[in-house]
Amino acid sequence: MSVQTYDVVIIGTGPAGVQAAIHASRKKTRVLMLGRVENSALHGAHIENYAFVPGVSSGGDLLRLGVEQAQRFGTEISAEDVLSIAQAEDLFHLELEGGGAIAARSLIFCMGVAKKKLNVPGEKELSGRGVSYCVDCDANFYRGAVVTVTGDRSAAVDGALTLLDYAAKVYLVAEELNVSKELLNRLEKSKVERIHSSIKQIIGERMVHSLLLASGQTLETEGVFIELGSKGALELATQIGVQLDTESFKYIAVNRHMATNVPGIYAAGDIVGPPYQMAKAVGEGCIAGMEAATYARKIRKED
Repeated sequence: MSVQTYDVVIIGTGPAGVQAAIHASRKKTRVLMLGRVENSALHGAHIENYAFVPGVSSGGDLLRLGVEQAQRFGTEISAEDVLSIAQAEDLFHLELEGGGAIAARSLIFCMGVAKKKLNVPGEKELSGRGVSYCVDCDANFYRGAVVTVTGDRSAAVDGALTLLDYAAKVYLVAEELNVSKELLNRLEKSKVERIHSSIKQIIGERMVHSLLLASGQTLETEGVFIELGSKGALELATQIGVQLDTESFKYIAVNRHMATNVPGIYAAGDIVGPPYQMAKAVGEGCIAGMEAATYARKIRKED
């Protein structure tokens, strides 16, 4: 089965991603935008400080109009999350939540960076001492251990499956799962033990040793990975050598052209740092979209 190749793949459907899609599509390139619009921070917000839009506007409505505009210019859209990225020669290869794969000549990261927290007792106190927010970063520290992953989206399921290669036992704590059928099938066929509940407290002194669940059960574990949402931009970016800012290591480092240190990879919006404003995200998305499309067209001619 052949893998579809796109000129530009945009990961993220917020204002930066939508604007990038609009500008990239207008440069006669094949563009795919990945993600769920409702997961954008703008979706539930109200906007009143954006030029040319009078009064108070719904962020969700603005995103819907932007997506429709991008589609009119030819952007393809898929709600799938990205699980991994690898580079081979002039192409980037993406593994998708649904089990499929695609290739891209250029990539644009347009996702936010804030890690969602459980906000339960013990989480803050034991952060870095058994509480982790990144399976890809910390899995190696739990070889032969009993670990728990919590979350209801692709990051949690993929993280639990990944940990099977390291840990002696893996639990997945979630009341419900909102993932593709393909990813759910992989989970059900694996050795991950699923627990239908939620975490109420993380227990430990110097290190995590157990969890108190909403069901009243106490679950003994040596580590808990909090993976609430889809795969984070930093986790995906660092898989292929994208550099982060040298001060906080919280953002992707870019130049004036929104280009990263890896040729063909760009970033825009909250992922490149504050201020977290729609106006900034749109402007950066415009630049990233045009630059990525130009790069992809050059690579395509060389193929």
